[in-house]
Amino acid sequence: MTAPSNTAGTWKLGDLTVNRIGLGAMRLTGRTAFGSGASADRERSISVLRRAVELGVDHIDTAAFYFSPRLSANELINRALAPYPDDLVIATKVWPGRTPSGEWWWATPEQLRGQVEENLRQLGRDHLEVVNLRVPPSGTAGSIADHFGALAGLRDAGLIRHLGVSNVTPAQLAEAQAIAPVVCVQNPFGVGATAGQGELLRGCGEQGIAFVPFFAIAGAGREAGAGGGEHETVLAVARAHGATPAQVRLAWTLRQGAHVLAIPGTGDPGHLAENMAAGTLALSDDELDRLRSIG
Repeated sequence: MTAPSNTAGTWKLGDLTVNRIGLGAMRLTGRTAFGSGASADRERSISVLRRAVELGVDHIDTAAFYFSPRLSANELINRALAPYPDDLVIATKVWPGRTPSGEWWWATPEQLRGQVEENLRQLGRDHLEVVNLRVPPSGTAGSIADHFGALAGLRDAGLIRHLGVSNVTPAQLAEAQAIAPVVCVQNPFGVGATAGQGELLRGCGEQGIAFVPFFAIAGAGREAGAGGGEHETVLAVARAHGATPAQVRLAWTLRQGAHVLAIPGTGDPGHLAENMAAGTLALSDDELDRLRSIG
């Protein structure tokens, strides 16, 4: 039996209550949605989105730069789900951008409005529920005040309801909070996470901020997804429960705090069902400790 996503409980993004298992849209357009691999089947991706909502998904993570040669994640979401359910929260990201040929570029603070308007146009919305400022890999030691301040201005203008940050350090999170409220932090985290990543997750919980991990299933595979050899401890726990390694990784991540929201990405109906069922997987304290020891 397929489990609805609300079996893992709920948390809030500002004043918006969402189920803790959502859906990441990156893989809806193809293997990685970063320009490599073949484009996905349009109708299959649309069916995955509709099925996800049927299973209780009310939090979808996307971005305008999630596209393959033939498909755009935002436009797939629009086609599949508009007119949108009242309780559906669509979160997107800005700062990175891609040209039609797939080349990356990074917006100036003044260009963020154009990126927000691009998301609005593709999704068919008049405002965005959550916008995350996605810090570039080269910017993790610098200030984000100018960019986050620009987003705060767009929130004041009514284009954005809530703000989040992504790929940030604790110092950058504090910098953003001094400018405007932050409802979520979207950072890498999962089995094998570093001590620093765990500290940031716990710090968010203490402040009531949603922590939204990416690569919770993929781990070191990152955008390419899970693949290759899986850690024996993960495999052993999976065998004990008759579960998949991905379900074990998701279940472990959800157990790190009630404020943790999972956004596993998939364009496969079978994987979608497995991800939703991970919320019912009960790991023992011993299993949690064994998984935590993976470095």
